[in-house]
Amino acid sequence: MTLTPTPSTGHRPIVLIAEELSPATVEALGPDFEIRHCNGADRAELLAAVVDVEALLVRSATVVDAEVLEAAKRLEVVARAGVGLDNVDVRAATQNGVMVVNAPTANITSAAELAVALMLAAARHVSPAHAALTRGEWRRSSFSGTELFEKTLGIVGLGRIGVLVAHRLAAFGMEVIAYDPFVQAGRAAQMGVRMVTLEELMGESDFISVHLPKTPETIGLIGAEQFALARPGLILVNAARGGIVEEKALHDALKTGRIAGAGLDVFAQEPCTDSPLLELENVVATPHLGASTAEAQEKAGLAVARSVRLALSGELVPDAVNVQGGVIAENVRPGIPLTEKLGRIFTALAGEVAQQIDVEVRGEITEYDVKVLELAALKGVFADVIEDQVSYVNAPLLAAERGTEVRLVIEPESPDHRNLITLRGTLADGSRVSVSGTLIGISQKERLVEVNDFVVDLEPTEHLAFFTYEDRLGMVGTVGKILGDAGVNIAGMQVSRAEKGGQALVALSVDSAIPAEILDEIHDAIAADLVRGVDLAL
Repeated sequence: MTLTPTPSTGHRPIVLIAEELSPATVEALGPDFEIRHCNGADRAELLAAVVDVEALLVRSATVVDAEVLEAAKRLEVVARAGVGLDNVDVRAATQNGVMVVNAPTANITSAAELAVALMLAAARHVSPAHAALTRGEWRRSSFSGTELFEKTLGIVGLGRIGVLVAHRLAAFGMEVIAYDPFVQAGRAAQMGVRMVTLEELMGESDFISVHLPKTPETIGLIGAEQFALARPGLILVNAARGGIVEEKALHDALKTGRIAGAGLDVFAQEPCTDSPLLELENVVATPHLGASTAEAQEKAGLAVARSVRLALSGELVPDAVNVQGGVIAENVRPGIPLTEKLGRIFTALAGEVAQQIDVEVRGEITEYDVKVLELAALKGVFADVIEDQVSYVNAPLLAAERGTEVRLVIEPESPDHRNLITLRGTLADGSRVSVSGTLIGISQKERLVEVNDFVVDLEPTEHLAFFTYEDRLGMVGTVGKILGDAGVNIAGMQVSRAEKGGQALVALSVDSAIPAEILDEIHDAIAADLVRGVDLAL
């Protein structure tokens, strides 16, 4: 792929590298760009340097916020040579029309290997034994460890990194069990992994390794209640995200001998140098080194270099996490963000990954290539259920890994809407889930028009909720009162039913996320068959 300079000026796109990247990254960019360098950690230097650049390459030390994006008048793409995007304001970038890309798979091997290293180090007391030896103390009897052979490994989150850890530790002769509500038992069995509940995992495991994304649902997932179920000899490793394991509860469990040890690479607040956990001899800790290998950094640099070349040549960028570039028909492009939202709503309604999903596209846009809408649907389906960043490249692979069959269905006829996009799937128990959306008016506003065969007309705002129940008097008022008492304002509401006295659906858009305990209260108050909250703001 060769970039053509602007004919009138001969201008080559300017790429600013704000942190040290591997030499292979610059080589991968090639001669089509003007390469500049700056110290991204120096705020004044960064703001001055971004004024006339088209692309900005960073790692984790450079903060790309609204101020930087405002200063970079010609910026088209921000590339993070790594997975996390904590230092990039994706929302501000999207508002400024700036694409954000990262390297979602560059560090998975390095992260998996570090988890194994922490587990071995904790099992054999490597850190305190080393510290004692450097103090001149030969304390062999103080550091008797435990073998991994024939022990039970519990993996919390069987995503791509979790699978790599499972494969590696199975080679140690460990029995592997896992908790992940979004992985089908049949698919796990093919990998030699037995799926269990979180409670079962806590009670059966000798070692636990955490590999979940950090979401409102996973924060504090493992706390005092879970540690109370654990075996006394348990060793827990968290090399995923800080906050998933409640640190005070972990400290108490370690301090009292409720569990035997921990290996930690992540903390709720980082940088972290003063946690009480660091004072314990049965903790081995590292400063978020999961991606800190030469191989991971080179893979990340090469990946973002490819993405930058694609972005600045106007082609589809598979690893884009917000706006998408590419040779996509203008009539199709507005449907991409809508389809991603439909995918996220679909998964929230399902509560699990479907065995089979149809992505149905109907109407005038079927005159164009709509394959990207299938990818967008899968990107949304998996966005909230795995620890890895989901992209157009890995979404089909994620579906295949989880045993989900996907089919793109194209139908030119659309009786009720100019264009209609529907996700329809079958779950493990044979039940069906569906959600449909369309774009209306000159401004192409997004609308939900169907949920599980109930007709609705609702804007898919940042915070949504869905309730199904037996139709009877007073239920809508009950829902409204509970939300009002909880301080949750309803922005829009749709009530739909198949027939009088039959199943009914309430679909809501609200101004703030509904807390889990409020959803539970609504569930009990209206005897709901289904209660689901969806947070599209994440």
